[in-house]
Amino acid sequence: MSSAAQLREQVCQIGRLMHEKGFIDGSAGNISARLDAGRVLATPSGLAKGFMTPDQLIVVNMAGERVDSPTPANAGLRPTSELLMHLECYRQRPDVHGVVHAHPAYCIALTLVGFDFAQAIIPEAVVLLGAVPVTPYATPASAENRDAIRDLIGQHDAILLAHHGSLTAAKTVWDAYLLLETLEHTAQILHLAGQLGTPRTLPPHQVVNLLAVRESLGLAREGDAGRFGVE
Repeated sequence: MSSAAQLREQVCQIGRLMHEKGFIDGSAGNISARLDAGRVLATPSGLAKGFMTPDQLIVVNMAGERVDSPTPANAGLRPTSELLMHLECYRQRPDVHGVVHAHPAYCIALTLVGFDFAQAIIPEAVVLLGAVPVTPYATPASAENRDAIRDLIGQHDAILLAHHGSLTAAKTVWDAYLLLETLEHTAQILHLAGQLGTPRTLPPHQVVNLLAVRESLGLAREGDAGRFGVE
């Protein structure tokens, strides 16, 4: 288990990577990490995530109330405006200790044209991401986003928010960030393939083999096979 100080450093590192790779812009995006059963470390609202410092992060309880002692660096800051969505992940998933919300361009673009992310096309995506659902549009920074993911987060580690962005959740905040990288890299490949023709899906028996690998890695979720149409 990482110490609180290490988690603060790691969250800032992830913020820098998200900014450098173009997964976020301006003050967009948010990151959180579970500290213990009742507390979550969260990025502040309105702050550029690529330039945060560890002492600017904020600790909240599971009701979303701030429970740390403000420092000169974060006294005037508020927790992320997407906190409700993060807390929903932690409430439903005791296994989740890190959540990342970003605005990856290729992912968002594909949601705008109705691309079906439940298609089995990229092997690594089948194994690492499963069938990625796309929520109906929900107003950013509102309870609508929490409600949009409420019935999905229990069985999905990666979710796309239509017209808006992505949500990834994992056993560590670093793993949640790596899922974001996989998600956007997959979307970029799918976009490029779409410029050349119609991407071909994998044969059902190969999807079954990939889902077996997914299960062997401890990544399987109930209903995976059905979502890929290989029950």
